[in-house]
Amino acid sequence: MLKKDQKTNVQVTKNFNLSEMEFFDTLPPNLVAAATELLQNLQVIRDAAGKSVNIISGYRSPERNKEVGGSKMSQHMFGNAADIKIKDMTPDAMGVLIEKLISEGKIKQGGLGIYPRTDGWVHYDIRGTKARWRG
Repeated sequence: MLKKDQKTNVQVTKNFNLSEMEFFDTLPPNLVAAATELLQNLQVIRDAAGKSVNIISGYRSPERNKEVGGSKMSQHMFGNAADIKIKDMTPDAMGVLIEKLISEGKIKQGGLGIYPRTDGWVHYDIRGTKARWRG
């Protein structure tokens, strides 16, 4: 297993590298497949938006998730989730785009959380079942 100061520097899609899922914690090898699938879905979102997608939170270890007050079953701990910002898009506009892509079958159904604060973002995960919330 890689140490926390190492990155999983693997290009997954045209615009995403696996290391973008790693901030404080290194992605365990058993979660690489899930993170890869998530990044493939994020690439579809990026292509549809025509703008860069910035991952502001990706994989979290259970310890880190507890520190930040994440849900006890947070999808971030499974490599299935990312909190994102899209250049020049509001969280509500990002949510509309993601819902459209899900309804068209272009990305996987999952969790969608809208956080419309001043520094707003969107949580998207590929859990496979529909979950929606506003934070």
